Amino acid sequence: MSRRIRRTPYTNNVEKLGVKGFSVVNHMLLPKAFEASVEEDYWHLKEHVQIWDVSCQRQVEIIGPDASKLVQLMTPRDISGCHIGQCMYIPIIDSDAGLVNDPVLLKLNDNHFWLSIADSDVLLYAKGIAIGKCFDVCVEEPDVYPLAIQGPKAEALLSNIFGKHVADIKFFKFGWIDFLNTRQLIARSGYSRQGGFEIYLKGADLGEKLWLKIWNAGQEFNIKPGCPNLIERIEGGLFSYGNEMTRANNPLEIGLEKYCSFDDTIEYIGKDTLKKIAKEGVKRKLRGVIFGENPCPTCSLPWPVKVGKVEVGAITSAIFSPRLKANVGLSMIDRNYWHEDQGVNVYLPDNEIMSGKVVRPPF
Repeated sequence: MSRRIRRTPYTNNVEKLGVKGFSVVNHMLLPKAFEASVEEDYWHLKEHVQIWDVSCQRQVEIIGPDASKLVQLMTPRDISGCHIGQCMYIPIIDSDAGLVNDPVLLKLNDNHFWLSIADSDVLLYAKGIAIGKCFDVCVEEPDVYPLAIQGPKAEALLSNIFGKHVADIKFFKFGWIDFLNTRQLIARSGYSRQGGFEIYLKGADLGEKLWLKIWNAGQEFNIKPGCPNLIERIEGGLFSYGNEMTRANNPLEIGLEKYCSFDDTIEYIGKDTLKKIAKEGVKRKLRGVIFGENPCPTCSLPWPVKVGKVEVGAITSAIFSPRLKANVGLSMIDRNYWHEDQGVNVYLPDNEIMSGKVVRPPF
């Protein structure tokens, strides 16, 4: 691997535990597979606890008197009600209302925010806006490396290690833990529906020590190394920037209407365009498709979704669900066909066709 693909403070640990593959997100390694199959990993995640290296969720730190102005200008979500200690999911859009990213916003204080980003260069976007607007802010990438502890046993494990106050942290809120005499942020959040936490470790030099602390304590909880699980992600209706959505899409197509304010007092880039789209109505929306009875192959290229001879969408992510005994996929679906239980055909590689129907995620 090239040095321009960044390792993480936990890469040595995942290599020792038999990582079988990586993806690259935000120019940084993301473990994608270990010894277990995707299905075995799926059941383990739903029943026990896993430790994930998600350092690739890079932080864009915005500090200064104009910090809240800059954040608000980037997102259609009204952030005025965001409190210190709160996490907030926010779509970030451009002047055409195209999605630039969909990060989690963490409010550390009134003039200090982190954006925990998906796979695009938000740091440069934020810097450009700040320079253009002459905002009094500092926009940088801090020395912070998220580590996710996911699964139904995550709370018990972390409470054992860091104290009972961890259990008091509410969903999409954060608190603080002590680790080797350093104060570290911990949030009840993560890229799964199975419950869990993300530790935003400050200090790369502490990475291996934190991993081993949690790994050793986790043995009695049947801890395993893991990563975002494709079956669980699709079933749970968790979308992936770069797969289900890009700058070619707007938040209303993704179903993010509740995160878009059209209040006259809220100003953000792309507002006029987004208001026009809302008035005219979107031509397609992100939907789930359940199809076939035999496992589908890997979806590395979009698969056409048709009603008769009319192409009404394309599957962008798909996998066989052992729980539903069918394939589950995500697709933008045209307006006339996006209603529940619409019958469709999915055109797979090698001329294979599977019948299915449209559903609303989560499955």
